[in-house]
Amino acid sequence: MCAVFVIAASLLVLDKMLKLFDFVATEGGPVSIVFKMLANLLPEYASLAIPLGLMLGILLAFRRLATSSELDVMRAVGLSYTRLLRVPYLFTLVLAALNLLIVGYLQPLSRYYYEQLQFDLRSGALGASIKVGEFNTLQDRTALRVDASRDEGRDLRGIFARIAAKDGQVLVISAREGQFFANKENPDTVILRLSEGQIVQDGPGITSPRVLTFATHDLPIDLPKIEQFRSRGERDREYFLPELLRIGWSKDASQAARYQSIASLNYRLVEVAMMFLLPLLAVALAVPPKRSSSALGVFVSIVMVVAYHKVNEYGQDVSSLGRIDPTLALWGPFALFAALIVSMYWRLAYVPGGQPIGGLETGFAKISRAVLKLFAKRQPRRIDLSGAVDAA
Repeated sequence: MCAVFVIAASLLVLDKMLKLFDFVATEGGPVSIVFKMLANLLPEYASLAIPLGLMLGILLAFRRLATSSELDVMRAVGLSYTRLLRVPYLFTLVLAALNLLIVGYLQPLSRYYYEQLQFDLRSGALGASIKVGEFNTLQDRTALRVDASRDEGRDLRGIFARIAAKDGQVLVISAREGQFFANKENPDTVILRLSEGQIVQDGPGITSPRVLTFATHDLPIDLPKIEQFRSRGERDREYFLPELLRIGWSKDASQAARYQSIASLNYRLVEVAMMFLLPLLAVALAVPPKRSSSALGVFVSIVMVVAYHKVNEYGQDVSSLGRIDPTLALWGPFALFAALIVSMYWRLAYVPGGQPIGGLETGFAKISRAVLKLFAKRQPRRIDLSGAVDAA
């Protein structure tokens, strides 16, 4: 169960990691911020990986008992499937409580911190380095371009700068190298110390451009003002469960906010409630037909859980717009999903010889035989020449 959880979470993280690396590289931020953003996404991925790990852990355990005929022995001595599910349901209670804690409290906080990291990266609060080979605009009046950067952006080579003053004068500066230094007197300003370059000054009151050659020149650069990130709670995904309940029934909140809060509340609760159906689904799909080792049930179980998760996401999006009642959009599919799982479990546990996916197993076996027969290598026909050799 733990192995399935780690694998599922890793696959979800790897899919997002590529997008985050591209985003951080575009914004010019440090690579370490990618792993901080992924860490804040783990609670969101855990809400799906925990049910998958629980279901596949129970399914693989019962499948091993079934394929080794130990399950037949347990059934023969009077242990029913319901009795065998006592311990799996203890795991389910613990993991459901953990998942409720994650979706109710931990996930809203981590989502808020993830959005804050994105904001800080775009605003430059994370110390993003100057992009090499591109024009970087600072305070809308300074354009800076460097050919090479060393020592994490503190040592620059091949510098070109254009500064437009408020009185209309323009300074065009080129230098062989430069370094950034902090300004202790004014923390909102940094000093770019240039070496071996030229300054060209032009403006409305200057008849001909002035050219100045320097060995060392200190250029003060005003840092951009970093805006403060918004407070938590401007989006429904960042509210705790009690906050969603309070907003959903508040008369002071807007109608759109109430729709979003009620939809988010029902979505989180139905995702946790779904976990109590997973042991029944796992057992129903774990036992293959007699004299068969087919793993079709494993594939079907993953498809069912992921498809149901996507249906819940769509139901939340539609109900948050006010187009449909959240009870119908989220608890309606849950009722259908529960009825399907209970019927599958009932067929396996209480119908003699019952097989919930017997039709799928038969069809899968026929398709497998047809595919193997189609791609099987034809053996060359052997010709017996012993009689011809004896006659000769």
